[in-house]
Amino acid sequence: MRAAAARSFAPVADPQARILVLGSLPGVRSLQLQQYYGLPRNAFWRIVATVTGVPADADYRARLEGLLQRGIALWDVIASARRPGSLDSAIERDGLVVNDFAAFFAAHPRIERVCCNGATAATLYQRWVVPTLPPAFAALPLLRLPSTSPAHAALSFEAKQAHWLAALRV
Repeated sequence: MRAAAARSFAPVADPQARILVLGSLPGVRSLQLQQYYGLPRNAFWRIVATVTGVPADADYRARLEGLLQRGIALWDVIASARRPGSLDSAIERDGLVVNDFAAFFAAHPRIERVCCNGATAATLYQRWVVPTLPPAFAALPLLRLPSTSPAHAALSFEAKQAHWLAALRV
């Protein structure tokens, strides 16, 4: 039996956003909670807390508001895809649908750079999204950051945090 298609969330963004952070597709726990980076062991909110000043264990809406106040938008590359479990390596490329980035960038013209949370998000964005974009959007700087997932244990939290802090400075 095939896994049901997982669907990404709406973007968290406002017209003042200058940085777009992209994941690949929400994992099982995130989908259950209907929250970006819902798995407590994922380092995303701990890292972002350093930038926004909003504690990682604060209310979800407060954490999202902290991102928006710092000019950071949050979304996923994939709109829907089948994936048994939560690992990016399990995303099935058959039937994969990407989000509408041309419309997103048109509605958020101040975006200066795209930061991908891990190699899979960066690869998917470069392969499936960039070729479909108007030249101005396709030329936006793309930063591939170390995944905040606990499955990416090659780097320490401190090393991940250093990369992310440099990328998220506005």
